Amino acid sequence: MTATSRLQKLVLLRPGEGRALLWAAAYFFFLLMALYLLRPVREAFGIARGADKLPWLMTGTMVVMLLVNPLYAALVSRMQRRRFIPLVSHFFAANLLVLAALFFWLPEHGGTTLGYVFYIWLSIFNLFVVSVFWSLMADVFTEDQGKRLFGMISMGGTLGAVVGAAVTEALSSGSLGVKFEPAALMLTAVIGLELAVLCMSRLGRMFHLSEASDAGQQAREPGPDFKAGFKAIMASRYLQAICLYMLLFTVTTTFLYLFQGEIVAKTFATGAERTAAFARLDLWVNVLTLCTQLLITSRLIRTIGVAGVLLVLPILTTLGFGALALWPSFAMLAVVQVLRRGIHYAVDRPAREILYIPLGPEEKYKSKAFIDTFVFRGGDFLGVWAPAFFSALAVPVSLAALACAGGWVTVAARLGRMVRRRSPAVVSSPASAGRVEFIKEHT
Repeated sequence: MTATSRLQKLVLLRPGEGRALLWAAAYFFFLLMALYLLRPVREAFGIARGADKLPWLMTGTMVVMLLVNPLYAALVSRMQRRRFIPLVSHFFAANLLVLAALFFWLPEHGGTTLGYVFYIWLSIFNLFVVSVFWSLMADVFTEDQGKRLFGMISMGGTLGAVVGAAVTEALSSGSLGVKFEPAALMLTAVIGLELAVLCMSRLGRMFHLSEASDAGQQAREPGPDFKAGFKAIMASRYLQAICLYMLLFTVTTTFLYLFQGEIVAKTFATGAERTAAFARLDLWVNVLTLCTQLLITSRLIRTIGVAGVLLVLPILTTLGFGALALWPSFAMLAVVQVLRRGIHYAVDRPAREILYIPLGPEEKYKSKAFIDTFVFRGGDFLGVWAPAFFSALAVPVSLAALACAGGWVTVAARLGRMVRRRSPAVVSSPASAGRVEFIKEHT
């Protein structure tokens, strides 16, 4: 058996798919490298004045997201994919240049106020760029390819996240003899974003996204109605189930995030120690994710199906909340966070993105963006204010978290049944017809 055949057997790769896989993985690599260079900085800013400020930061993020979503939908409705996809990254890169200048020139780096602005900005940035990336993946790959290749494409992002988290920890802790300020990390992230755009452009040329005169490509472009994505959600039980799945995922994530903020704030005294601790968590999360993506993800999805995979994370989350209720220590937090986030990135996220492949361009680029951003942050909003609500009712927060996780298991089972049935009504756009032949021809 040759090295090529062994590689194809390992990653379930078929002839003609190699170049597309590599460019997609490289695109995700640079995207997540940029994100993870900045993520630990955001976490440290978020608890700079105490973890009790997180609910207000989440609320501010949701308000801004509510304003940004219609603008993004309008952009998608007026521009072709080959233009608006790179434009999103260029826009956020320009934002980073402005933020870096403010951190560098303002007294005390802008203080807590600018730190909070950065927190909200990054909370919007990370959702939009990743959502747009996966919209493109769901657009250019078939469902069979998604089951085989999305895990490997995700591995490219994981490698980028490992690099970004490791670099940030080393430069923030001073272990290399030099400490980078946030402004320097922002400028480094700009380079990553622009490299991601180059990879996206190469992938777009492979799939002929630039051929605007091609009738097949025109049918795959989003339409001019910027409200079409929201209308599709209102008309589709399938999309509504995805919304509820996402909402409960985010609510439980936010519960865990608040537990993390409290435990880290009590365990570590300085901002630098907290940034390094967050970076270590990110690093170990991505090491676990990488191993899972390489050896397990594709085979697990093909063995138990997308419907079975959708149940894995809700069940793991339920067990994790139970463990934290009994042992609320940083060691237990690290175990739960690493396992939960690792399984999310390696298994749950690729399976969730496969759900969009049979859908049309309005759902992929508009409905999906609304779900990945506004619904996601809506879960944050509910999650951060839920503890105060349940405390007023004398209900333990740990019990509320377990209840939400149990509800998520139920929703995942229901969505899984929809996936198994996969009725013709799920494919709501005629633009989806003929996609398989197009992909086979151009991969």
